[in-house]
Amino acid sequence: MAIASLMKILILSGTNRPGSNTRIVVSHIDAIYRAFGQPTEILDLADLPPEIFSPKSYADKPASFAPFSDAILACDGLHVVTPEYNGSVPGILKYFIDMLKFPESFERRPVCFTGVATGMWGALRPVEQLQAIFGYRNAHIYPERVFLPSINDLISKENRLTHEESLTRLRKQAEGFTAYVKLLSGKS
Repeated sequence: MAIASLMKILILSGTNRPGSNTRIVVSHIDAIYRAFGQPTEILDLADLPPEIFSPKSYADKPASFAPFSDAILACDGLHVVTPEYNGSVPGILKYFIDMLKFPESFERRPVCFTGVATGMWGALRPVEQLQAIFGYRNAHIYPERVFLPSINDLISKENRLTHEESLTRLRKQAEGFTAYVKLLSGKS
């Protein structure tokens, strides 16, 4: 399958929790994209600079935040991987979205979602909440979501996603999203 080599997909790890299952899933998604030749970049909220949490950041973003906002603005498609914390989007993910430039960060930008949770719904609620936020921001939402419920049962002791059905769904999502981004961006 010849996939666009000039466009870039940014994979957002939607938590800053150390050693998170979300980051494990992000690594697998990255490998899936790269296996069919699609360039990616990972943006991990665990790497956010501490200065961004100053109340002054709402009005004046610190220079250390620029690589994060620039990565969003430079990507052709955004793949958001979110855990479910207390039935919702992680606070750090919502805060990150709030710190980004408006409206250009998501305006007409293709975005897709993967949910990760220890519970039985696989982060359905936070994905739907994110769809509402990104819809408000006029993003092009890719309709094929992937939910990974009972994530602790899907990841091995070696921190590998081993559940073949989940890997198949993630591959299908990545291939479909790449075609969607290619169609919307006009890049090849």
